[in-house]
Amino acid sequence: MRLSTREDVEAPIGFVFGRLCDFDSWERAALRRGADVQRTDGLTAAQPGMGWQVQIDYRGKLRSGEVRLAVLEAPQKLLFTGAGGSFEATLEIELLELGPRRTRVVVISEARPRSLSARVLLHSVKLGKAKLVQRYEHQVARLAADIEERFRRA
Repeated sequence: MRLSTREDVEAPIGFVFGRLCDFDSWERAALRRGADVQRTDGLTAAQPGMGWQVQIDYRGKLRSGEVRLAVLEAPQKLLFTGAGGSFEATLEIELLELGPRRTRVVVISEARPRSLSARVLLHSVKLGKAKLVQRYEHQVARLAADIEERFRRA
């Protein structure tokens, strides 16, 4: 299943990319939401190969997975790959400079089942895809608004 959306951000591409690459901030945000996040690499700078082991309690069941930064092309692209349980996923973030203080953020997520039960689950999720797309777009819009606010305060 593939989801995609785009948002225009009133901030320079370098600032937007810098915020998206602030992985320590993302780790803290996940911890505040109840996830257990552990780095699985020894890298000190943002670069391909960074990895995280993530555990969350979702609907009363502990779920775990691994996320890896596969591509980092500053300041245009980030690509994350992930696997956990019966699914594989990718998250691609592309940035396009629309002007000196305006950036378009394109976010593409794709989940692929690795088992028959996961395929059935994904098919049932597709039945409610309109609601899922609405929530997905709302989350990306919130991220864009947060980046804009941080740029205004900087």
